[in-house]
Amino acid sequence: MREALPHQPVLYHEIIHTLRPRSAGYYVDGTLGAGGHAWGILKASEPDGLLLGLDLDPQALSLARERLKPFGSRVFLVQASYTTLDEQLNSLGWKDVDGILLDLGLSSMQIETPTRGFSFQEDGPLDMRFDPHNPMTADDLVNKMPEIELANLLYRYGEERSSRRIARGIVQARPIHSTKQLAVVVARVVRAGKRDIHPATRTFQAFRIAVNKELDSLEAGLPKAIEALKPGGRLAVIAFHSLEDRIVKQVFRRESRDCICPPKQPICTCGHQATVKELNRRPIRPAETEIQENPRARSARLRVVEKLPTH
Repeated sequence: MREALPHQPVLYHEIIHTLRPRSAGYYVDGTLGAGGHAWGILKASEPDGLLLGLDLDPQALSLARERLKPFGSRVFLVQASYTTLDEQLNSLGWKDVDGILLDLGLSSMQIETPTRGFSFQEDGPLDMRFDPHNPMTADDLVNKMPEIELANLLYRYGEERSSRRIARGIVQARPIHSTKQLAVVVARVVRAGKRDIHPATRTFQAFRIAVNKELDSLEAGLPKAIEALKPGGRLAVIAFHSLEDRIVKQVFRRESRDCICPPKQPICTCGHQATVKELNRRPIRPAETEIQENPRARSARLRVVEKLPTH
């Protein structure tokens, strides 16, 4: 029976189905959050499956620690990025693992805590850090970055077509120190479209990604995750926007091919060998019933690979 959780984990049943947790297995939740997926993995791997949970957010770790307390010594929680996965496994003496999950979305608790600055629904400081020890905040970028760099950031990380106008509006409105201030500035510059999203949504996404270096972490972390799998082990990644999903798709496609030479090259010279097989060429999306229960699941896309036997 599934326990009620403070944060509704997206694609919960799909994750448990694809990772196939079993007793005596070794698992990693690289983006632990409040521990919803981890709870399911530990429950399905009873009586002695082990789980390593990583998260940069101490608030998330505190909630997860309480949630996962019933599993006792089967759980190892560390405040760290999944980009340090190899170091964390070494410290535990784990050679390789049976399953890894990366859920790249924001949790409800992060969005609903105004002091974290992730949302413009309630006023809060322009923070947006997962790790409070991160020296850079969104406030630094909003108030100090040159206009052209701001425009480039909004276009690259927010895929915002009005990036230049928004950047100009931000510079003219400085200083801006709260989430609602920023949202008002953006809404003043950009007309709301037909889509059911606030005009500042892409701007907030861009600043959050930049502050936490999310795409850099993903590009660095995926190869380490694949390397850490046992043959037959699985890596499941849930992405929430096209920038993340594109990186996951490209890495999975590359690592599932024996040759990555340019298509027109007649003879293979790369020496690359496939390390995984893709279990789904098209991303798995939430069912309509889940979207109705949890609207934030709407944009979730799940891709899964399985580690191939070593040659």
